[in-house]
Amino acid sequence: MEVYNRKEKTIYTDVQYGGGFLKRLYGTKAGRFVMPLVLSRGVSRIGGLYTDTFLSRAHIRSFIRKNKIDMQDYEDRKFRSLNDFFTRKVKEGKRPLDPAGNALVSPADSKLRIYPITEDSCFEIKGNTYTVRSLVGEKTEISGYQGGMCLVFRLSVDDYHRYCYPDSGKTAFRLSIKGKLHTVCDISDKYKVKGKLHTVCDISDKYKVFQENSRFVSVLDTEHFGEILMIEVGALMVGRIVDHGASAFTKGQEKGFFKLGGSTIVLLVGKDKLILDDDIREYLKKGMEVKLRCGERVGVMPQ
Repeated sequence: MEVYNRKEKTIYTDVQYGGGFLKRLYGTKAGRFVMPLVLSRGVSRIGGLYTDTFLSRAHIRSFIRKNKIDMQDYEDRKFRSLNDFFTRKVKEGKRPLDPAGNALVSPADSKLRIYPITEDSCFEIKGNTYTVRSLVGEKTEISGYQGGMCLVFRLSVDDYHRYCYPDSGKTAFRLSIKGKLHTVCDISDKYKVKGKLHTVCDISDKYKVFQENSRFVSVLDTEHFGEILMIEVGALMVGRIVDHGASAFTKGQEKGFFKLGGSTIVLLVGKDKLILDDDIREYLKKGMEVKLRCGERVGVMPQ
């Protein structure tokens, strides 16, 4: 996937973390045999427990080097564990909030794609296709979002994994949906299975990949954009989405954080509620994702 880096005004090709592991898991008979165990909640919980221990500190230096993380942005301290490092905080001023009062800001360091919302629309996120209903569950009202936008913010392991509210307002409703911790995948990866060429997602369709991931759904009553649906989605080895549960909030206030893994945040915005910035529209039309930083402006409310 080509990505436009908005800050540096450059284009680069994003490489999926864990590609070798996915290739063995989805692309071999042995991998598919052990897949139900590897992707089970129990295994994810064990992995999560290990990354919370001091033993996992041994992986921090190689994690930084492999993922080219610029530590100048982050707090300078000793980390207790790999998860403690993964949920690190940025230094004050390193994620400035856009000052415009009518701006909707990116909830996280992420790569953005946007889809129109229609009655029968399906969205492709990290190579997986699903409907709005299958993502938010049966208890969430979605009729008011027809004709609006689905904003998908994809986080990679090198990103800052604390996320914020995109506007000020109050929480009207929240729902935690437990799901199987299947991985999210890249449709560009192709493997041979039984002599035929498949994408990762062809192979994993029968496992309902992505739709069964754990996720946290919030209905936000915002000051400038009306009702917004905000969904945090966990991926492989992300057994815990930590939401602070604020009933009232200000734009840029931390909403929560993901523990170790790659993750996604989805915003559903109603029709005619948001005008995207010109450069974002330009590169999205070219089929690229747009790399954003937490607190950076995405667009504004209509006048």
